[in-house]
Amino acid sequence: MKKEEFLQGIRDGIPICLGYFSVSMAFGLTSVLSGLPIWATVLISLTNLTSAGQFAGVNLLLVHGNMIELALTTLIINIRYFLMSLSVSQKVESKMTLKERFAVSFGITDEIFAVSMQRKENLTSSYMAGLILMPVIGWTGGTLTGAVATSIMPEVLSSAMGIALYGMFIAIIIPPAREHKNVLFAVMLAILFSLAFAYVPGLKKCSGGWSIIIITLIVSAVAAALFPVEEEEEK
Repeated sequence: MKKEEFLQGIRDGIPICLGYFSVSMAFGLTSVLSGLPIWATVLISLTNLTSAGQFAGVNLLLVHGNMIELALTTLIINIRYFLMSLSVSQKVESKMTLKERFAVSFGITDEIFAVSMQRKENLTSSYMAGLILMPVIGWTGGTLTGAVATSIMPEVLSSAMGIALYGMFIAIIIPPAREHKNVLFAVMLAILFSLAFAYVPGLKKCSGGWSIIIITLIVSAVAAALFPVEEEEEK
């Protein structure tokens, strides 16, 4: 039974693996082009498994940001995983050990959370091991491929590939922004504050890490106050 559950997790994780591979290539390209060695870039992907958090963290490392900035920035960017992990904890089998729960918590991402929550049966350690293994392979393998490709690809092409992830983020936010005014408002407000921190004399002295923290907190608070989720919506 454990083998069958593990193999089912593998099968469910293959689509996530393929999606992660292409996205993490952009991270590998960008990080190495920014000056990080290949081994460090791959190690970051292997131990983090988070796209936006890794990009923010690498940017702070490259500009010599302090540890408090790094910790707070990645915490705010990845804080949604607290809620996801809480939901997953309600579906895992009761006999799952503490060590196994820690291992599962490492692999909680948006896509892994979505797939695991759709499973009707309780989540076993064997199933989650298979489900998490494939995305980890895809994310780390894609990072390695992108990092190594920088030494093979022409400089013009590798530089162009470096903006691939930013293009992906834009593609993600445009559709919901067109359909929902609250999303559009949050996006525009974030852009406005980002420009302010980039060009306003007093604000542009703020480092990149602290500006991300401040902008995220302000935009989230304003959007939550102006566009609260109604009780009927939650139901």
